Amino acid sequence: MAKPNYSFEKRQRELAKKKKQGEKDAKKRAERDAAKGTAEPEQNSGSESA
Repeated sequence: MAKPNYSFEKRQRELAKKKKQGEKDAKKRAERDAAKGTAEPEQNSGSESA
């Protein structure tokens, strides 16, 4: 019977975790930018007139 390659399994888990975290960060960044984008025009118009 073949011996399990635990290093490979660990690496795959780490890659999956890193990918999931990256997707989570991208989603948070998109939400933050969307919220910032709706608030920005009001702030910028006030700053420009001052």
